[in-house]
Amino acid sequence: MSTYRAAQVETAGGPFRMVDREVERPGPGHVRIAVEACGICHSDAAFVEAAVPGIRFPLVPGHEIAGRIEELGEGTQSDWQVGDLVAVGWFGGSCGHCPPCRQGDFIVCENLKVPGWAYDGGYAETVIVPVDSPARVPDTLGAAEAAPLACAGVTTYNGLRRGSARPGDLVAVLGIGGLGHLGVRYAAAMGFETVAIARGPDKADFAEALGAHHYIDSTAGTPVADALRALGGARTVLATAANSDAIAATVEGLAPRGELVVIGLDSEPLGISPAQLIMSGRVVRGHPSGTSRDVQDTLAFSALHGIRAMTETVPLDDVDEAYRKMLSGAARFRMVLTTG
Repeated sequence: MSTYRAAQVETAGGPFRMVDREVERPGPGHVRIAVEACGICHSDAAFVEAAVPGIRFPLVPGHEIAGRIEELGEGTQSDWQVGDLVAVGWFGGSCGHCPPCRQGDFIVCENLKVPGWAYDGGYAETVIVPVDSPARVPDTLGAAEAAPLACAGVTTYNGLRRGSARPGDLVAVLGIGGLGHLGVRYAAAMGFETVAIARGPDKADFAEALGAHHYIDSTAGTPVADALRALGGARTVLATAANSDAIAATVEGLAPRGELVVIGLDSEPLGISPAQLIMSGRVVRGHPSGTSRDVQDTLAFSALHGIRAMTETVPLDDVDEAYRKMLSGAARFRMVLTTG
């Protein structure tokens, strides 16, 4: 039996250790992928730290996976062929029988199979995933480019395209870090009048380089909401910053019937009053990534418009150092593990 290498955590919050495991054959309804790249997402920390239910150790995280299909499970019905380059993100398969699945809303499946949570993830040379989880990667994207788009990319892209804004509308992106730098690029490519919001005047040039038409420094004397209203009010604010106070500070900057789309995760509650929503008909909604079809759409759109995440690639052997760099906030902006 051949073996593959995986980076596993053996206790909650512990260091990564490289181990050799036996290669298993995928069962019915599953495929095995030879991993070429896997992004390190901040959400992985919830699994490494056992901050969500159902975590079992040893744990192999990783839900920004890109690689080539190397085997289909016996009897698996699929259009996939051995050698296809695919990506798997937060959506690692659905149960198919819960109420959301029966309504076709697979990303909010009550039994969602997130790689690194429901099964071993992509910090490894090989991963076995349900057949409904991969997305096809366009020929013009490499594995290391595709991997972070399978989570960070689809979350921002889908958050914008499923909103109420239309080309020409004013759309603001709060935060221009790991998620936000992609959000600004997608917003501009979708034809929105794009506003980037971040801390400090030094980020203005970077925001412009990403495609933003306006920049708001949230540390300046003018409140963010006032600055947005001076531009006419935002049809949509895509909140990528993981800061509830900063998110709430944008609400009064929404236009009537405007929409706050929250994808930045903070444990603190949002300080928003009913009056802020009711009087102007505003909407607040959370947005949870996207299905494999959404990932495929994101990859195609990114390839068409030349949108890539800003990444730092490191070999799988350096996983512990790369993970700690992500946690520290020093990554600019997505750390990606590569296997070859």
